[in-house]
Amino acid sequence: MVMKKHILLITLLFFTIQSFSQEEKSKLGWNTDGIITFLFNQSAFSNWVAGGENNVAGNLNVNYNFNYTAENHTWDNRILASYGITKSKNSPFTKKTDDRLEFNSLYGKQASKNWFYSAFLNFKTQFTKGYNYSKDENGKEIRDEYTNFLSPAYLTFGPGMLWKKSDNFKINLAPATAKFTFVDDYFTTTPNYVDGDYFGIDEGENSRFELGFNASMFAKFNLFENVSMENILNLYSNYLEDPENIDLDYTMNMVMSINKFLSANIIFQTIYDDNAYEGFQVREVFGLGINYKF
Repeated sequence: MVMKKHILLITLLFFTIQSFSQEEKSKLGWNTDGIITFLFNQSAFSNWVAGGENNVAGNLNVNYNFNYTAENHTWDNRILASYGITKSKNSPFTKKTDDRLEFNSLYGKQASKNWFYSAFLNFKTQFTKGYNYSKDENGKEIRDEYTNFLSPAYLTFGPGMLWKKSDNFKINLAPATAKFTFVDDYFTTTPNYVDGDYFGIDEGENSRFELGFNASMFAKFNLFENVSMENILNLYSNYLEDPENIDLDYTMNMVMSINKFLSANIIFQTIYDDNAYEGFQVREVFGLGINYKF
């Protein structure tokens, strides 16, 4: 019930903000744009009675779009890449704060004014190893490798219908979506492994197939002058197993521009995927951004 309420609230958010989305007619042919952002934040304490931990963190984000528009066709492509690390005084390890590599492609052939017959493809993974952290019997922090490049990796694709008001507001519904999860079978052949413990993969296997319904939504608008908000929502229900457990991935990027090169950036992301974790995963990043647009 809580899961359904979260999905309902986020979906209502999209339909509420669609009225704010700018009507921008795409130019015919190829249109490309992108931005590279480096976020930095740092905390330092000296003789601070209330306590505190010295730390420094940085995030590098790349957002690149290359879209093609013809009279009755539209083809939108996006590459998202981000990597972030943090180092604190009280830990011997440099830890990741972000690690993402994602490619999205959405093709549409016009059926009516705002409706298109569509086909989409999404691929996502990470760049480097991820760890679970704990402490040994002496209280020393230790770590165990848990994820790596292409472990996991997700490939999702399928036909559907696209409703596109503009490049800044669109919804794609795909009722026959194939989803593959790939992992390194090293993680599923460890001693005492239980089927499904590692991203839903069976013991000794390195992939998982799902067939289900996928809904993806994108909305971008100017909240105030020099303040823009980008919202990305993906929902997926697996027909073959527990269709009531809907996977959710929502990301909000807010950029408060200071000048051409500087901005304050807020990134909020929440994920629900019961094959990865029994509950909501939440990530939030706030920092001063140095931007380069191309």
